[in-house]
Amino acid sequence: MTSFTSLPLPKEFLVNLESLGYAEMTPIQQQSIPEVLAGKDIRAQAKTGSGKTAAFSIGLLDKLESKTYLTQFLILCPTRELADQVSKEMRRLARPVPNIKISTLCGGTPIGPQFASLEHHPHIVVGTPGRVLKHLQKGTLKLDNLNCLVLDEADRMLDMGFSDDISRIIDKTPQQRQTLLFSATFPDQINKISRTFQTDPVEIRVETLHDDTKIKQVFYEIEKHTRTSTLVSLLEHYSPQSSIIFCNRKQQCKELAEELWKLGLHAVALHGDLEQKERDQKLVQFSNKSSSILIATDVAARGLDIKDLEAVINFELSPDPEIHIHRIGRTGRAGNEGLALSLFTPSETPKVNAIEDYQKKPINFQSTSKLTPQDKTQLKPPMSTLCINAGRKNKIRAGDILGALTKNTKLPGKHIGKIDIFDTVAYVAVENVLAKQALKILSEGKIKGRKYRVRKI
Repeated sequence: MTSFTSLPLPKEFLVNLESLGYAEMTPIQQQSIPEVLAGKDIRAQAKTGSGKTAAFSIGLLDKLESKTYLTQFLILCPTRELADQVSKEMRRLARPVPNIKISTLCGGTPIGPQFASLEHHPHIVVGTPGRVLKHLQKGTLKLDNLNCLVLDEADRMLDMGFSDDISRIIDKTPQQRQTLLFSATFPDQINKISRTFQTDPVEIRVETLHDDTKIKQVFYEIEKHTRTSTLVSLLEHYSPQSSIIFCNRKQQCKELAEELWKLGLHAVALHGDLEQKERDQKLVQFSNKSSSILIATDVAARGLDIKDLEAVINFELSPDPEIHIHRIGRTGRAGNEGLALSLFTPSETPKVNAIEDYQKKPINFQSTSKLTPQDKTQLKPPMSTLCINAGRKNKIRAGDILGALTKNTKLPGKHIGKIDIFDTVAYVAVENVLAKQALKILSEGKIKGRKYRVRKI
């Protein structure tokens, strides 16, 4: 049973899955979806990018009662980025369900609009533990009719100190409910949560190591003072069109981004100190090919839906070999080949040995003397991002922006890239050579009959 058509789902669900490109189930989907449909509790272990969101969403959406305007499902996620990604994917999967309401409740964003949104109960809530608990304490979120609780990336939530918040949230849910627990690892705390809050869970384990035939992994020994210069040599040698560079500290992310900018490399930094709008903007720039380098702490190691990532570079090695595997698993997805490059000093050799033991295969070492610079222009991102001061609340859709750019103009649609729309702002990617023309068209013209402020970022 590998095709979605083998599942007992309504025809409209199967048609929607096909339109979204869902053909064959991944191993975690194959093992999980039938159990979710059967109403069983599950605790599932699977690697990053294995299709876990669809694994629980498809089963839950089939059981959703859209005419009952009560919160039926709650999905807890460790980060705002993952919660946003899960919400977006659930909305795509829920297209056949009429009048469905999905609310995303995360910290780092104003709570006032969330109060207003919760006045009409959403069918599904996706959120981070801290903000969900706050709404429960204020009485703005009711879980009396909850049918299913999902703990997504449960081990990451525990790592971030959400254990008590999760327990308080679960105490506010009915005892008779389905509980789905997804985790990349099963530490003792996860086992304890499972024993406490689940009923006869079905255990599912899918291979947690990534397909190393698709990821070329190379380690380079360096001196501490040559870390940044060697990083630049790696970028110039391999010339990846898109790469994530992992740092262990927030300050390191900021400083490295500034250094790379001074060297003419378009890099954006993602870390926990940023406001939500800043995080959204940086992720948009990276995903729409307006920036070729994303520098991140491990907040980006899991959950971010970044397609066609050519390379992952470990500026510093993680002290945890499992985190290392999650980092490099961002590349080499969907059958594509990926590149994972790691820098380490002699003092970090124990970390290298731990990774070697964990992946049960020898490390591939190469000398930095073999790095030869290629054409630097290949590292320049091909797109620019225009920011429009209007979004979903202004009833703006992607088609409206595309129409404003191409209708009665000399700007061909093939030169316009990804369009991202948020509540109060929208972003559109345009090829660099036409960015000024596109900015002029939007600034002087109208979108849906109204003029909006537009700027290039």
